[in-house]
Amino acid sequence: MTSPQSAPPRGDLFEVAQQQFQRALAWIEDLKMGLIEYLISPEKITHVRFSVNMDDESVRTFHGFRVLHNSTRGPGKGGIRYHPAVTEHEVSALAAFMTWKTAIAGVPFGGAKGGVVCNPKELSRAEQRRITRRFVMALGDVIGPHTDVPAPDLYTNAETMAWIYDTFDVMHPGENNRAVVTGKPIELGGSLGRDEATGRGCLYATQQLLKRGGVPGLQNLDGTRVAIQGLGNVGATCMQLFHAAGASIVAVSDSSGGVFDAKGLDPETVLDHKRDCGSIVGLPGAVSISNDDLLASDCDILIPGALECQIHDGNAQRVRAKLVVEAANGPVTPAADEILERKSIVVLPDILANAGGVVVSYFEWVQNLENQQWELDEIRARLEKRMVKAVDDVLARRELLKANHDSDKQKRRMAPTLRDAALVTAIRRVADVTLQRDIWL
Repeated sequence: MTSPQSAPPRGDLFEVAQQQFQRALAWIEDLKMGLIEYLISPEKITHVRFSVNMDDESVRTFHGFRVLHNSTRGPGKGGIRYHPAVTEHEVSALAAFMTWKTAIAGVPFGGAKGGVVCNPKELSRAEQRRITRRFVMALGDVIGPHTDVPAPDLYTNAETMAWIYDTFDVMHPGENNRAVVTGKPIELGGSLGRDEATGRGCLYATQQLLKRGGVPGLQNLDGTRVAIQGLGNVGATCMQLFHAAGASIVAVSDSSGGVFDAKGLDPETVLDHKRDCGSIVGLPGAVSISNDDLLASDCDILIPGALECQIHDGNAQRVRAKLVVEAANGPVTPAADEILERKSIVVLPDILANAGGVVVSYFEWVQNLENQQWELDEIRARLEKRMVKAVDDVLARRELLKANHDSDKQKRRMAPTLRDAALVTAIRRVADVTLQRDIWL
C-alpha cells in the first residue's frame, strides 16, 4: 500500500492511477499476473502528426494521440482534450479511469482518451476547426461507432464534436455515423441532459450514499453545508443541483480564488457575478478565500470539481468535511486518501461519483444507433437508476471486502474504502469478461 513517503508527485495523475490500482489488487487474490499486466496497461496508443494552415498563411505541425485502454467490454469511450501540456502519460491515466468508470456504471464501453498538443486560447475558431478535421483524418479508422467513441473534454465542446462527426461522415459516406462521437449539438443527434449529466450523477450518487448510511452523521442533503472547488460545467451544475436538493452552499471557487459565506450562497447570484466580473472573487457579502482555504473550509461535504491532485499529503490534514465527493478526475492523491481515511472522512471516488457523464454519453450513443431521441425526464430517470445501482453495488462489494478484512487483519492493515470497493468491482467485471471471451491464438 502507498505511504505518504512514497507518494507520487502531486500532479502526476498516471502514478495516482497506478497506485490506486495496486492498492485494489491487495483485495483480489485470484488474478493471474499476466491478466493483471493486461488490465493495467493500455491496449493501443496511436500517435499522429499533421500539418495545418494557420490564419496568417503559415503552416504548423501538431501532435495528437489517442489511447485505448481496454475494449474488452465494448468500444473505447472517452474525451478529447486540447491543451499545450497534454501528455500521453496523463491521457493514459484518464483512459484507465474510463475503463473502471464504464464498468462500474454497467455500460458496454471500455476506456479511452485523446488529445492534441495546442493552446486553444491562442487559436482562432477557424484554426481549431482545421486542427480538429486534420486530427480526425490522421486518426482514420482508429475511431468509429463500434471501435472508439470520443467526447468533449478540456477545451473541446459540442461544436468540436460536430466537426469530428462531419469529418468522419465525409470519410464514411452512406453510413449512420452519428454514434462516432457523443456530446454533439442536439440538432446533430446529441442527447438532452448531456450538459448536466456529470453534476446530476454526482447528486444522485451522493444522495444514495447518504440514504444507505454511508456517511456517519449525514442522512440526507437537507441543511448540509457544501463547499465546491471549481465552477466549470460540473462544479456549477453541482452547485445548482445540490442547492435545489436542500443543501447550503457555503463556499465555491474558480481558478482566481473563492468565496465563503456561512449563511449560504445563492447559486444564481454567484454565476451572475462570475459572468459580469470574470471571476467569483469579490462577491458582495461573502468573504474572499484561496482555493486551498476552500479545501479546508468548515463544511459537511467537499466537492473537488476542478483539477487532479488537489488534495494531497500537504493539505489533506486540513480537510474538515465528513464526505469528499470527487466530481473531478483524480483530485485526491493516494497519500491524501490514507490521511482522510485516518480522519474517518469518507471519499466517494471519481470513478463512481462522476460516472453520470459517460452514462448519458452511452444514452446518446444508443439513441444515435436507433435513430431516436429520448425525452429529458426519461434520461434523468434512467441516469438515476444506474447511479443508484452503481452505489449499491459498490457498498455491497465493500461489505464483502470488510468480511475478508476482519478475518485477516494481519494481512490488510486498513479496512476497505469506497475507492477500494469501486476499483475491485470494476477490475472484477473487466477481468471476468476477458476470461469469458477466452484468450485464443
